[in-house]
Amino acid sequence: MTARIIDGKAFAQTVREGVARDVAALAATHSVKPGLAVIIVGYDPASQVYVRNKVKQTAEVGMNGFHFELPEDTAEADLISKVKELNGDPAVNGILVQLPLPKHINEAAVVGAIAPAKDVDGLHVVNTGLLASSGGGMVPCTPLGCILMLKDTLGDLTGKKALVIGRSILVGKPVAQLLLSENCTVTIAHSRTKNLAGEVAAADIVVAAVGIPEMVKGDWVKPGATVIDVGINRVPAPERGEGKTRLVGDVEFAAASKRAGAITPVPGGVGPMTIACLLKNTVTATCKQHNIDL
Repeated sequence: MTARIIDGKAFAQTVREGVARDVAALAATHSVKPGLAVIIVGYDPASQVYVRNKVKQTAEVGMNGFHFELPEDTAEADLISKVKELNGDPAVNGILVQLPLPKHINEAAVVGAIAPAKDVDGLHVVNTGLLASSGGGMVPCTPLGCILMLKDTLGDLTGKKALVIGRSILVGKPVAQLLLSENCTVTIAHSRTKNLAGEVAAADIVVAAVGIPEMVKGDWVKPGATVIDVGINRVPAPERGEGKTRLVGDVEFAAASKRAGAITPVPGGVGPMTIACLLKNTVTATCKQHNIDL
């Protein structure tokens, strides 16, 4: 068996095209243009790349973009003040503060300052609480991307046995909640789970988000299972030259792709979906704020 490769780049492009249509419809029908504000503090190279991509894609789908670069030594109170200013700006429908923040800033306090209705990263406790209870809040972008890809690949997820490996508030826990809402039978595992191989072998769906390179071995995967690999790990690649590295996921891709029915690659799988879902969330937030049903 050779797994179908789930092309995250192509699917993300489809999501962005849908967002662009929604943005155009909002402008034409309601004279509303979604606005996304992105704040970055400091000069972390990876964060700089992510933010540049977010700003670029925001413009490409026709949204208003508001980009704020603050110095590394920005005080926590000043950052929170900027967030509160954006909370009150009607032109801003979504607010994202790029993480990680410098060590002197309490990330939870900053996220908690974002108005839940504008929390397009879905990390405010109000939104995490809604996800765990009744739904209706903003959903974290990467977990949303995972679910969209699973539904595109498998259709109805009802009754599937799903294993989520990882218990972070960024991916593991929200993915599990979303799978439950799709009527899956969900197990949450992690790096200390006993007999992880057995748990993987029993799962129709595996979402790996533990942050350990190739922790999930290919021969653990149930034949025909769908594997969503959220891990992005940089490992040495001496075959490419001294000091070179390469990206791998949390799943042993080469071996798993011989058993799985479908699998995401790393890179090019889940990663591209994160920004696409951020844009999708901004449209969702805009519609809720204006009581619009697209």
